[in-house]
Amino acid sequence: MSTLVIVESPTKARTIRNFLPSTYRVEASMGHVRDLPSSAEEIPEAVKGEKWAQLGVNVEADFEPLYVIPKDKKKIVKELKDALKDATELILATDEDREGESISWHLLQILKPKVPIKRMVFHEITREAIRDALTHCRDIDNRVVQAQETRRILDRLVGYTLSPLLWKKIAWGLSAGRVQSVAVRLLVRRERERRAFRQGSYWDLKALLTPPTPPLGKGGQGGAFDAKLVTVGNVKVANGSDFDENTGQIIAGRRVLLLNEEQARALLSRIQNKPWTVGNIEERPVTRKPSPPFTTSTLQQEANRKLRLGARETMRIAQSLYERGFITYMRTDSVHLSEQAIAAARSCVQELYGSEYLSPQPRKYTTKSKGAQEAHEAIRPAGSTFRTPQQTGLDGIDFRLYDLIWKRTVASQMADSRQTHVTVLTQVEDAGFRSSGKRIDFPGFLRAYVEGSDDPNAALEDQEVILPALKVGDKPNCKDLEAVGHETQPPARYTEASLVKMLESEGVGRPSTYASIIGTIVDRGYAKLIANALIPTFTAFAVTTLLETHFPDLVDTGFTSRMEQTLDEIATGEAKWLPYLQKFYTGETGLATQVKEQESQIDAKVARTVVLENISAKVCIGKFGAYLESESEEGLVKASIPQDLTPADLDPEQVEFLLKQKTEGPEKLGLHPETGEPIYVLIGSYGPYVQLGEVSETNKKPKRASLPKGTDKDSVTLDMAVSLLTLPRLLGSHPETGAKVQANLGMYGPYVVHDQGKVGKDYRSIKPPDDVLTIELDRALELLSQPKAARGRSKSATPLKELGAHPESGELINVYDGRYGPYVKHGDINASLSKDESVENFTLQKALDLLAAKEAAGGGKSSSKSKKSTKTAAAKSETATEKTAAKKTTAKKTTTATKKTTAKKTATATTAKKTTKSS
Repeated sequence: MSTLVIVESPTKARTIRNFLPSTYRVEASMGHVRDLPSSAEEIPEAVKGEKWAQLGVNVEADFEPLYVIPKDKKKIVKELKDALKDATELILATDEDREGESISWHLLQILKPKVPIKRMVFHEITREAIRDALTHCRDIDNRVVQAQETRRILDRLVGYTLSPLLWKKIAWGLSAGRVQSVAVRLLVRRERERRAFRQGSYWDLKALLTPPTPPLGKGGQGGAFDAKLVTVGNVKVANGSDFDENTGQIIAGRRVLLLNEEQARALLSRIQNKPWTVGNIEERPVTRKPSPPFTTSTLQQEANRKLRLGARETMRIAQSLYERGFITYMRTDSVHLSEQAIAAARSCVQELYGSEYLSPQPRKYTTKSKGAQEAHEAIRPAGSTFRTPQQTGLDGIDFRLYDLIWKRTVASQMADSRQTHVTVLTQVEDAGFRSSGKRIDFPGFLRAYVEGSDDPNAALEDQEVILPALKVGDKPNCKDLEAVGHETQPPARYTEASLVKMLESEGVGRPSTYASIIGTIVDRGYAKLIANALIPTFTAFAVTTLLETHFPDLVDTGFTSRMEQTLDEIATGEAKWLPYLQKFYTGETGLATQVKEQESQIDAKVARTVVLENISAKVCIGKFGAYLESESEEGLVKASIPQDLTPADLDPEQVEFLLKQKTEGPEKLGLHPETGEPIYVLIGSYGPYVQLGEVSETNKKPKRASLPKGTDKDSVTLDMAVSLLTLPRLLGSHPETGAKVQANLGMYGPYVVHDQGKVGKDYRSIKPPDDVLTIELDRALELLSQPKAARGRSKSATPLKELGAHPESGELINVYDGRYGPYVKHGDINASLSKDESVENFTLQKALDLLAAKEAAGGGKSSSKSKKSTKTAAAKSETATEKTAAKKTTAKKTTTATKKTTAKKTATATTAKKTTKSS
C-alpha cells in the first residue's frame, strides 16, 4: 500500500519522484481531466436535446456547468482510479494557483476517494521544498475553486454568445473573448492612430566641439563632444514632441521656432566660424535602484525584448525550467522574495561581486496590485542556494532564460547605481546649443543586470557619455557644423512585450493568461506577428468596429478591469458569484439580452465593411479574405487585397492599381524575347508576381513567378521578369551523382536543390549576396556541401502541451512549436495544427484524427512499432516461402507500393486539406 500523489505533467512527476520515499507513487493528470464540452460530440446523450447543452452552462439552473471528461482523458482517469485502489492516502499536488486548485477539485469529484485526502502546495520543485510541503498540507480552498469556476463560466458565456453572432454577420470561424477582444481592440486603436498620423518635418543644427585646450594626461577627461541646437534668440527650437500627430503641424499654443531646410542652412552660414562660449554647466547626481524580481508579465516583457521570445514560448520554456527544478513557479503576480531567497541572492552578490556591491540592507519588495492572487514569490532560481547559470548544465534558450532570471534576482539585492548627469549649454551669437553627458560613479546592480542588454559590462560602457572638463566662459572649438533634417514617426505598433505591459497596466486579464491570449489572437487571424510587431488584420478592424458599436462595454478596458476585480473578490469571499453572473448575463442590460436586441439591428453587409480614411473603395471581409469593392461605369468591381498588406499600409495608389488590374487588365512589361508573348506584372492574394501570356480557354494556367521578397513591383524590369520565368533554373549535373542541380524560388525564399529522384531531394537556402537568378553550379555545389541547418526541434524539445499516450503504440503524443507553427508528432509522422486551432484547446482525439489523416495522405513514415511489425511479417513470410518466390513477391510489393505512394503524393494536398477540415 502506498500514498498516491497526483500532479499535472509527466515532467513534474518525474522530478518529484526523486524527492519522495519509495512508498509514494507519483502520477500525472495531464492537466485538466474535466471541462465544459468543446464540441457537440462531447455533450452527453441525456442532455443533448436541451437548449443550453451547446453552451455547456445551464443558465436557468443557477448557471450550473456541464462538465465532461474528454475522450483523450478517459484513459488517464481510468489509470488514476486504478492507482487509487492500491493507495491508503491521496495527495493532490497541483500548482498553487486558481487553475491548479481547480484541477485538484475536479480530480476529487471524479475519483471520489475513500481514503484520506491532502492538498499539498509548493512553488519550487526541490528536495527541501517538497519535503517541507508534505508536512504542511491543507484542504482544497473552495473559494478559489469557485472564483476559477466563475471565470470559466464567464469566459464561456462571452465566447459562445458573441462568436456565433460574428459568424453570421462577418465570417465563419471568428471568435470573441472577454480579454481577447479587448486586446484586439488595443491593436486596432493603435493601427487607426497610425493611419490618422500625419508626418511633420523639422530641421536643426548639430555641432562637433572640442575643448579650448587639449585634455591633459593619458587621454584626459574627454575629447570631442556633440552639441545640438535648442534655442535661437531665446526661443525654443521645435522638435518631434512639439508636433500634433493628427495634423503634422505644431501643436496649437506652442511657442517654438520651426526651422525648415533653408532657414537651418542660413543659420549655419551665419554662425559658421563665429566664437563659441560655455554659458552654463549643470551636474545632477542620480541614484537608480534595481528592478524587482520577475513576475509573469515582466518576464514575458523582458524575454521578448532581450531574447526575442514570444509570450507563449517564454511560458513554455519557464514551465519546463520549473518542472525540472531550476526555477520557482512561473505564474505569479508577486514580486516578494522569501527570507531564504534573499539570503541566497545576497550570498551570490558577496561571492561574485564583493561586499561593496551588496545593498546595505536586504531589499524587500511588495506587490502593489490588489489582484496579485498567485501569491507565492517572484520568479527566481529554485533552492536555498542559487546555481549560477554555468552550474546548471543547461544550454541554448533554456540557459538564456535561466540566466535572465538569475541575473534579475541577484541584481535585486545589489547596491544602487550612482550616476552624474551633466548638461553643458554653449552659445554662438544668438543660437544656444546643449550637450548632455552621463558619468557612472558606481555601477552597483548594473554590474549584473542591465535591462535590454545581454552584456552588462558592454552596456555600462554604452551608457556613459563622458564630456571633457569645461568651465563657464571657456571657448570650445567648432570642428564641424551641419544642418540635420528630421521627420516625425507614427506611434509604434505593439510588440508582445508592450501589449503585455499595456494589458497589465489596464488591469485586463491576468498575466498567467497573456501568452495564450496573444497566441489565440495570432492563430485566429486577428493579427500577424511581423518583425516582432503585432499588426492587426482587416478582420480585426471589422470585428472591433462591430463590438465597439453594439457592445461597447465588452471591449472597454475599464469595464473588463472591473470584471477582474470582481472575480478576485469572489476568490476572497468579498463578492458572491451567482448574483454577479445573473446580472452580467441575464439582467436587463445583460449580455444575452443585448445580443437578442442587437442582432436584428446589425446589417451583415455593413459589419463586413471596413471604413478607412482616404480610401474611396470599400474594404470588405469575404470568405477568402479581404477584398476591395468599387462602383465603375462597367458595374461593381472586386479585387483581392494581398494577404501581407495591412490596413495601415493600404493607400490610394495601391487601391487604384488593384482595381485597375481588374478593369483594364494587368500592367504589361513587354514581350518575351523568344516566344513573343506579353509579360505582365500583377498583384495577387500572396503578393506581386509576373505572368507569361494571358489567361484564356487554351491557356488556363499561364506560367507565373513570384517576385523575390522585398522586390517592389515598380522596380521589375523586362529582363528580370524573363529571368524569373525561367525558374527553376537548371544549373548542371552533380559531379558525384549525375543528378540535376537547380535554383528556384519557394514559399520561404530562394534555394538550390540536388534532385536525386526517388532517392530524395537535398535543399539549401540561397542567402545574399548570392542571387537565385545568377548563381552558378560551382557556388550551388559549395552550398550543398555545407551541413544542413537543423529544422524544427530535437526529439528532446519541451512540448507546448502533453496530450497523452497513443492508444496503439503507447508513445506519448505532444504538441510542439515548430518552424511553421504548432504540430503534433507520433513516430516519424508530423502533422501541423490548422491556423484556427488553439493549442490550449487541442485534445488527444483531435491529434489522433490529424495524424491518421496525414498518414492516410501519405505524409511521413510509419511509426517505429509499425516498422517492427512489418519486418517481423516479412521475416515470417520469407521463412515460409521459397527464396525465388519471396524475391518476386518482394519486387511486386515494392512496385505496388511505389505506385501507391506516387498516387498518394499526388492527392496529398487535397486529401490532407479535406481530412483536416473534417476532423
